[in-house]
Amino acid sequence: MDKNAIKKYAVWARDELIERVSQKADQYEISADADPSADAAHGILLTPSEKKQRVSLITKVKDKGMDQVIEEVAYTWFNRFVALRFMEVNNYLPSKVRVFTDNEGAFKPEILAEAIHLEMEGLDMERVYALKDANDDDALFKYLIITQCNALSGVLPGMFQKIADYTELLFPDNLLRDGSAIEQMVAQIPEEDWKDQVQIIGWLYQYYNTEPKDKVFADLKKNKKITKEKIPAATQLFTPDWIVRYMVENSLGRLWIEGHPNDDLKASWKYYLDEAKQELEVQKQLDEIHREYSAITPEDILCVDPCMGSGHIICYMFDVLMQIYEAYGYTARDAASSILRNNLYGLDIDERASQLAYFAVMMKACQYDRRFLSRGIQPHVYAIMESNHFDSNMIDFFTDGRKELKAAINSLVSDLHDAKEYGSILNVRPVDFTALYARFDEIRNENPNMYTYQILDELLPFVQVAEAMAQKYHVVVTNPPYMGSSGMSEKLSTFVKKNYPNSKNDLFSCFIEHGFSMLVTNGFESMITMESWMFLSSFEKLRNQIVNSKSIIDLVHMPYLGKGGTSLGINFGTDMAIILNAHVKNYIGTYDRIAYYETNDEGIPFNFPTKNSYYKHVPQINFSKIPGTPIAYWAGDNIGKIFASAKKIDDIGASRSGMQTGNNDLFLRLWFEVNIESIKFDARNFDDCEEMHEKWIPQPKGGPYRKWYGNLDYVVNFAHNGRDLKNYEGTSIIKNPQYYFKEGISWSHTTSSAFSARYMPEGCIFNVEAPSFYPNNGVSLKYILGFLNSVVLDEIFGYISQTMHYMAGDMAKIPVLTDKENLSRIENLVTQNIAIEKEDWDSFETSWEFKKHPLIPNILYNKTTCGEGIKISECFEQWEKDCNSRFEAVKRNEAEINEFFISLYQMNRELNPNPDEKLISIRKAELHRDITSLISYIVGCIFGRYSLDEPGIAFAGGELDLNKYSKYVPDKDAILPITDDEYFTDDIVGRLVEFVRTVYGADTLEENLKFIADALDEKGSTSREVIRNYFLNSFYKDHLKTYQKRPIYWLFDSGKKNGFKCLVYMHRYQPDTLARIRTDYVHEQQARYRTAISGLERQINGAPTSERVRLNKQLTKLKDQAEETRLYEEKIHHLADQMISIDLDDGVKHNYAIFQDVLAKIK
Repeated sequence: MDKNAIKKYAVWARDELIERVSQKADQYEISADADPSADAAHGILLTPSEKKQRVSLITKVKDKGMDQVIEEVAYTWFNRFVALRFMEVNNYLPSKVRVFTDNEGAFKPEILAEAIHLEMEGLDMERVYALKDANDDDALFKYLIITQCNALSGVLPGMFQKIADYTELLFPDNLLRDGSAIEQMVAQIPEEDWKDQVQIIGWLYQYYNTEPKDKVFADLKKNKKITKEKIPAATQLFTPDWIVRYMVENSLGRLWIEGHPNDDLKASWKYYLDEAKQELEVQKQLDEIHREYSAITPEDILCVDPCMGSGHIICYMFDVLMQIYEAYGYTARDAASSILRNNLYGLDIDERASQLAYFAVMMKACQYDRRFLSRGIQPHVYAIMESNHFDSNMIDFFTDGRKELKAAINSLVSDLHDAKEYGSILNVRPVDFTALYARFDEIRNENPNMYTYQILDELLPFVQVAEAMAQKYHVVVTNPPYMGSSGMSEKLSTFVKKNYPNSKNDLFSCFIEHGFSMLVTNGFESMITMESWMFLSSFEKLRNQIVNSKSIIDLVHMPYLGKGGTSLGINFGTDMAIILNAHVKNYIGTYDRIAYYETNDEGIPFNFPTKNSYYKHVPQINFSKIPGTPIAYWAGDNIGKIFASAKKIDDIGASRSGMQTGNNDLFLRLWFEVNIESIKFDARNFDDCEEMHEKWIPQPKGGPYRKWYGNLDYVVNFAHNGRDLKNYEGTSIIKNPQYYFKEGISWSHTTSSAFSARYMPEGCIFNVEAPSFYPNNGVSLKYILGFLNSVVLDEIFGYISQTMHYMAGDMAKIPVLTDKENLSRIENLVTQNIAIEKEDWDSFETSWEFKKHPLIPNILYNKTTCGEGIKISECFEQWEKDCNSRFEAVKRNEAEINEFFISLYQMNRELNPNPDEKLISIRKAELHRDITSLISYIVGCIFGRYSLDEPGIAFAGGELDLNKYSKYVPDKDAILPITDDEYFTDDIVGRLVEFVRTVYGADTLEENLKFIADALDEKGSTSREVIRNYFLNSFYKDHLKTYQKRPIYWLFDSGKKNGFKCLVYMHRYQPDTLARIRTDYVHEQQARYRTAISGLERQINGAPTSERVRLNKQLTKLKDQAEETRLYEEKIHHLADQMISIDLDDGVKHNYAIFQDVLAKIK
């Protein structure tokens, strides 16, 4: 099946049909303000039928709004076209005549060719002949499709309701043309794909909803809640076939097999898992349950999908039920009828999805009984209905003064008020449904009155829905909607808090809890959900409920590992659990884990079960031995004892969450944005911050994977002990201030990589994104840091949480074992790692303790003059050796630390002490990166940020002291032009060449320039040309990446023609900087363009024809650059006249925006 083609078509078809339907609405002058009594539209008289339909349409638009009505009509036709296409391909149409294609599959509708020979209910042959005679194929095609749909309404009323209203009025035009919605459906989706009904219907439904789903999630980011109308789009997710099979085979299939053993049936179910071997006492309990199952006949089984979507699960339930019936002795024809009458139920909040599910299950019946549509059987497949709109007089007529009927119907009306808000998690109280149905029968046999059709068309389906929601089932299987509480509407949020306190944090968990209430005792619940319920503390009560009162038969875990994919195509972990609605004491369940590398491109496992190291048979009672009852099925046998006996992290110190500013743009900066003199690096307490002249304090804020030391990027405004933060009207939280400024251990709250902890020096205020640990007196911080960075911690933390979040509260539960004999050894190893990682961190310019670039010779600072005869290549070789040495040292130390803690925690079977080299934080030498960073350092020296006379930052705000620069003097005006030729004396390439000559010597200059050029991915015939092209094309991209899109060197840029570019050091910006750029550089560049253009024009006049082509091309380029520069000069003139000042404390984002019209875009 070509899912890409299906997606491409469905997404396009939605837009196409909405456009075509909108055009029809405009044709009939439809709007909420339209005159419903009009006899014409756009000057064209309307037929009586069109007038009636137009009135209906205007009424609907006033009620729902134009966009909603257009959306509904477009989807209705999409549904019907899909259904007709499926039926013609599979030869299910009663007429046996194809609607869209001929027998060869070409887009030549057979229904047109056979129109005069058709036998179809409601077909007016006189109209057919008239349209034939008029040669109006479009009108005839429209008439035949509408008539076909109406004819099918008798046998498939759930899909083809009678078309006699505005839906017909808005039938899209020109469907026979190439490129129409129908022609593209035939052309883009192979006919073979239409023979797998569930797959094609499900994927079309999911992909059709792509744009609405994207919009809902975009709105969520703007804090717009998900309303009941948008819940289907937000939560719809098609369930892959193998997952459906696993869930149904291990619930419905298990129910039957355990009461009626049948090896042939079991062998046909690829994803069925045999029950784990149990202890004798457990097996006795199971035998009693199996005896109960043995009394069940096929007709007795009740199974439901309460969130059926397009019907994939109920269709496979149908298949398994068919196998059960046939094994029991039924014919396929009789079984099909019995399954829909007795066994199968489906519910969904979405009317459109329920139509597709209805159609899918009816087609499934046709697969086993070709004459099924003639049997008059309708499935129990329903869209959930609300009671809000019912007429009280109609209810009174129905109840006929009978108290028992009144009480029953009032109970249902009460329970299903606002039902579309809540869906099938509503608890509907059972009533005497037999009495209600008897009353419907009475009304059918009475003479019709004003309420008869309303009762039979609205109240009867409502009661059927209510019964499906109220009755108990043997099997509940579903893929429930995933929606966190933050996205819920106020009504839904209030409802789940009241009715599902154990599972209120997500809609899927509410369905897990509600599913048990839908089951008979010893029934099976089977769901695929997010994995979060297995681990997060917010679902602890739900886990306790399941572990203490239910039995997990088997569970397949599909974690998201931060890379690769998942079987559902989503970037979060999921699980499939089969849970018995009864507690079998000491039950041993079967658990399996499937990672992305154990599946094919479709997400289907290569082997099932995978039987990797995570494949376990686990006593359910084990989960209770770990705090929070996580479903940590892979935990070793001894881990429960360790959790029970060992001290926890919070017993030996404090694992805490840090400051939440409420507005990071206002209160946080990357340290290099601000004046470095305004950062206080040595605060030790609040007294230091009360009267400090500095404004900023270092603030760890998580960051990417990095162990031991680093990720010290941010500073927070904490002047006057955080006065601005405390007075902020937003949601800033000065959390756990008693730990501010203390030495500690920090880690990232959220990471898609492995866990990593870092030493946090004194003087920091930790952020909420960097939870931290502060040891009690006498507790070794370095020993704990060694433990946290060991493979043991990663393993144990996985028992508690399998998400990408490492919260302080979860860390507090981790058990810590100590060994005094080895304490100093571990401390020494950790001390080495911290020192090595600090050296690595400080080797790059984004560290505030950066001293010099590693390719700058160390002897430079010990001499009064600069280097002679030094080769950058040799400096790089030494840097490479240093990096490798640090890498190997940390690797050895980590292996020793891992080995110690693995032994201490008795995890030798589970864990390997040798660290994954990809998880060693030390950065190895990389020629391209290190040469581009050298160029960045050189630019910094040209600007005066760094000096060759003293290590570290020489200037980053304040007053520039030229006494710091003797070996290499920074640029006078801090404006560096970047041009495609050496037009200026302070040309950036010229300044770089001067720097290389100064530092490394004149005799190796050309060799060093070539080494630099060869490392750059740029074109050019000379080293200088390559370096110039790097500045023109790539330098700024690299700078933005290095400085996290907060550049300190700003690129003033005229545009794509490279007419004018220059760099300015933000910290040396002055109010007259733009005026200097304009007068000293832009005007100078314009003069050079005029001279160059004039010279070229003279050359062209006297040049031979062959030379003129080259010269004209050069002239065109110069004229384009000159014109771009002229326009740029106007922009910069406007800003220069304003003499704008900037405040470094405002940060790059704010200040850059002031000059955005003349600066390069930050991408």
